Amino acid sequence: MKVFKTCFLFFICFSSYSQTYSRGDSLRGKLNNSRNWWDVVFYNLHVTIDDNKRSIQGKNTIYFKTISNGTQFQVDLQKPLVVDSFIFHNKKLEVKHEYDAWTVNLDPILIDAQKDSVTVYYSGIPRKAKMAPWDGGFIWAKDKQNRKWINVAYQGLGASVWWPLKDHQSDEPDNGMNISITANDSLVAISNGNLIKRVSNSNKTKTSTYSITNPINSYDVTLYLGNYVIVKDSFEGKNGKLKMEYVVLDYNKNKADSLLKPDTQKMLKSFEYWFGPYPFYADGFRLVESNFLGMEHQSAVAYGNKFRKGYMGMDRSGTGIGMLWDFIIIHECGHEWFGNNITTKDIADMWVHEGFTTYSEALFIESVWGKDSASKYVRGLRKSISNDGPIIGNYEVNKEGSGDMYDKGANMIHTIRQVINNDELFHEILLGLNKDFGKRTVTTKDVEDYISAESKINFKPVFDQYLRSSKIPKLEYTIKKKQLVYKWVNCNADFNMPVKVMINKGSELWIEPTTVEKKLKQNSKINTVDVDPNFYIRKN
Repeated sequence: MKVFKTCFLFFICFSSYSQTYSRGDSLRGKLNNSRNWWDVVFYNLHVTIDDNKRSIQGKNTIYFKTISNGTQFQVDLQKPLVVDSFIFHNKKLEVKHEYDAWTVNLDPILIDAQKDSVTVYYSGIPRKAKMAPWDGGFIWAKDKQNRKWINVAYQGLGASVWWPLKDHQSDEPDNGMNISITANDSLVAISNGNLIKRVSNSNKTKTSTYSITNPINSYDVTLYLGNYVIVKDSFEGKNGKLKMEYVVLDYNKNKADSLLKPDTQKMLKSFEYWFGPYPFYADGFRLVESNFLGMEHQSAVAYGNKFRKGYMGMDRSGTGIGMLWDFIIIHECGHEWFGNNITTKDIADMWVHEGFTTYSEALFIESVWGKDSASKYVRGLRKSISNDGPIIGNYEVNKEGSGDMYDKGANMIHTIRQVINNDELFHEILLGLNKDFGKRTVTTKDVEDYISAESKINFKPVFDQYLRSSKIPKLEYTIKKKQLVYKWVNCNADFNMPVKVMINKGSELWIEPTTVEKKLKQNSKINTVDVDPNFYIRKN
């Protein structure tokens, strides 16, 4: 989630259109010859936090398998952090540093279908977040009792802001990872997955080791340090009993049961219905109080909404419906299905994460308050759409598209649901996406083609219009006594999409406009034409 920002409720995203890209962008965003021949199997990350110096040091052992022959090996780590050494087969390798890419030549050359490992040692003072989570990094904060409270958030910016790895969204560690955090023993360290052990050290530090058994996208890997307490819970779900924890600052312990649990339990019930089982039963579910607004850290979701309903106490939709539930719980946890279970290979396609997760808010509302309320909510989000550029960004340069991927993405999905005109089938498509693409990385084409194939409707013109253009199609029509004359304008030349209308306040009927004028004759004079408001279009 790169949440939204204006004086109230709009999303922020770093747009990718009309930009010039550097070699550094390509080194980060492209699977070049130093990255495309090996696949990450497992990470074993050790990091030590010095909260007085605000510095970190550590090592990451990268276990990988080869998918073709190769020798040049790139790892990413962002300034001002530095790689201290690169160890391969107990030998220290010479490192080439260019932008935030650190490259070595492995000797001997590795051939296809081998397994091996490299250990990268690193240190330094990590980037400080300027305005987390929008402009991320480490957040060195204090809680209400003036005690240290340290978090990290960095979607878009990338995990390489605090640890060395193959920082490309397409390559998740197939077998998960371990994270060992050594920090001041007065602070409780929280991370993703299951806590394996906590060990007290002689220098007034403690090492906490967590194990993640599922693949995880790198921007979800996190740590939290604070005066935390853990409130345990469970959920009887589709895959059995899910272990749950609400991790909050000690003075907020009583709020976990009364303010976090109700919406979280309802969320899990709703999303398991709409999308299928929670994807990470083996790693558990954890909601962690954070010193920034929120982030979908897999199995350790960041929660910073300060125990309020709505989005920071406000209703994004302007309908009142958004004040009935805690936005951060619903939105960030929705990413466990879209974003964490299904992850796009390139962040240019992040609409798959954000559009579906924003629509999950409406589906949650539908589960609890009904379909009419859900439709009203998603229509209310349209006021935040700017149509400032395409939703899909530029590929291989680590750049997202327009921030409209959230609200416009959700309204596109809502429109597609209307065209399918079969809620049971629409539900099956949502379930199928998570089943067939779960724990995989995908492209927008994968998702687009799947929806078209399963619905047996060619949605390519719709996807091209809403994802690759900033124009919103307009239904232009005129009434000529008993005849309705209509066509699509302000759209791509090949755009076509059926739409539901009501003539003279009577029964609903479907028309199938194209960019070529069509005519519909009625038996009596046409006085009024009303277009179903659930279609995200413009009209006369």
